[in-house]
Amino acid sequence: MQDTELYRYLLGIEPPWTVERVNLDLVNQRVDVWASHEEDLRWPCPECGALVPLYDHAPERAWRHLDSCQFKTFLHARPPRVNCTEHGVRQVQLPWAGAKARFTMLFERLAIDVLRESDILGATRILRISWDEAWHILERAVERGLMAREKRICVRIGVDEKSVGKGHTYMTLVCDLEASTVEYIAEDRKQTSLDGYFLGLSQEQKEGIEAVAMDIWDPYIASVKTHLVEAENKIVFDRYHLMTHMGKAVDEVRKKEHRALKQGGNETLTGSKYLWLYAEENLPEKHEERFSILKKMKLKTARAWAIKESLRDLWSYTRKGWAYHHFKKWYFWATHSRLEPVKETARMIHKYLHNVLTYFTHPITNAVTEGLNSKIQTIKKMAYGFRNRDHFKPAIYFHCGGLKLYPVTH
Repeated sequence: MQDTELYRYLLGIEPPWTVERVNLDLVNQRVDVWASHEEDLRWPCPECGALVPLYDHAPERAWRHLDSCQFKTFLHARPPRVNCTEHGVRQVQLPWAGAKARFTMLFERLAIDVLRESDILGATRILRISWDEAWHILERAVERGLMAREKRICVRIGVDEKSVGKGHTYMTLVCDLEASTVEYIAEDRKQTSLDGYFLGLSQEQKEGIEAVAMDIWDPYIASVKTHLVEAENKIVFDRYHLMTHMGKAVDEVRKKEHRALKQGGNETLTGSKYLWLYAEENLPEKHEERFSILKKMKLKTARAWAIKESLRDLWSYTRKGWAYHHFKKWYFWATHSRLEPVKETARMIHKYLHNVLTYFTHPITNAVTEGLNSKIQTIKKMAYGFRNRDHFKPAIYFHCGGLKLYPVTH
């Protein structure tokens, strides 16, 4: 078999295209393949598909292809152009590469696989391409995936914020809790940030949303209430977020009590910060003995911790009525505890109680969103941070968007 026939099979070149010649450069470890087409053909307009005679050719271009025995391989051709009566002069769609691509579709598929398993820099070393070229492939894949994404109904969504830099710099994320995918990313954490997601939905899609898990953040609440019917019965405040507030209240009590005890030379609470933040069943075995002693002491921190643990029991009920009964007793205990941080947190939860108890209608949390947030943080670390948020967004969609990233090959 001659080289031209071999590379016709390797590159998947089919009529009307054929391999004209092959050049092997042993010194530079490179293979160059030239493709040409049959004469007197009619070509489809890339816009409307109408068959039109050949108009002329664009200048010769080269596309990086899969390596041949570890030799870099490049496919060369002069893309045909047609003069469509409706759309004017257009370059025809080539069977081996997308419009404006610098790589063949088969190479892009390999590159996407590599990029999904490594960071950009690692991919450049494996694929032997530049950082800009690797990023170009990633961006094309995300653009292709977003365009191909079906208009589906996300029944349960999670809304969360993500810190993207030093200071108070945030992004708003909307996630599909059932598919575990990031559906939308916006700048900042304002009402307008979340408004953009809802404005991009059809009326049917908005009506199909049954529940929204979120942290207590007034701009997000206002956005949901603006765009969703009966939003007050669809918002579910995330229990982990609420328990984080309680954990902070316990820590405030501990810090104040620790300062008071230290002034009297008492080091009882020294080194105990994280013990009080554990859920009881998650306490490491090596700390059990010390923590058992601390709980039995007449400490304000121990009392605050007990109140925190009692709040956790709220979500163990199966019926809303029993949960509400538990909350009333807990709320009385918390607000009469004489522990100001605990009282403030209890009043905050009471203020938003209706959307705490919607959990018993829609038993969802933002655990999926937090998991995606953790994955996004890993992406950020792998890239050693993203100074440009326009780069961070495609990276999130690439790894967490559940998109169809691959180009369609023959």
